[in-house]
Amino acid sequence: MASLDPVLDKDGVRLTVDDAIATVTLTNPTKRNAQSPALWRALTQAGRSLPGSVRVVVLRAEGKSFSAGLDRQAFTPEGFDGEPSFIDLARGSDAELDATIAEYQDAFTWWRRSDIVSIAAVQGHAIGAGFQLALACDLRVVADDVQFAMRETSLGLVPDLTGTHPLVSLVGYARALEICATGRFVSAEEAERTGLANLAVPVEQLDDAVRDLAAALLAAPRDAAIETKALLRGAQERSYEEQRVAERAAQARRLRDLARVGD
Repeated sequence: MASLDPVLDKDGVRLTVDDAIATVTLTNPTKRNAQSPALWRALTQAGRSLPGSVRVVVLRAEGKSFSAGLDRQAFTPEGFDGEPSFIDLARGSDAELDATIAEYQDAFTWWRRSDIVSIAAVQGHAIGAGFQLALACDLRVVADDVQFAMRETSLGLVPDLTGTHPLVSLVGYARALEICATGRFVSAEEAERTGLANLAVPVEQLDDAVRDLAAALLAAPRDAAIETKALLRGAQERSYEEQRVAERAAQARRLRDLARVGD
């Protein structure tokens, strides 16, 4: 990856920007990029710090693991320094708990903004919160050593970091239930075959494959890419006839914009 001055570098998250491409890197390989509330706040800040020139955001991680999931320190009585432990949170009111989880989810929601396309470059373990962070992105390119797993149910919890919607959309209800309820590993081959991954490559080719995909995404005019992403995202909620109407409206906007440019 190119060496650039970071826009943000804190709490295990580094953001760099190279014109139209931003790279968000998880930077705590000694802990297998385990996640914490501080990391989630840094991810949220990264999303808010993107310059308007950015069209593609790459999410990657240092080390052999993408992210081993939630740092288990969260479940200890002492929790993290300066943070309430999860045990303390559980003793709060329903409203307080809901607001806290919603704040955590903010780190996972901005990756699907209509003005960007996000790509997760995933190697090694992507477990629990790590799996959900990869699912937060529009696209996933995985190394052949990848191991996805949704372990929350095995711990007596549920996946609550926005991963359930994209998982069901990608692999269907039955397979999503089986993956979550068993907590089993999903290999690179299965991920590519079932649509969890757009592409699986040898680990040493991961960065090059993501770079090539980012370049291909930038080849289309920005406004057309934004309209197309919005059109496809909305297709899940629309009927066939509603999607036809949405297509016509989107194309009319594009044609009018192109006509104005030609005048």
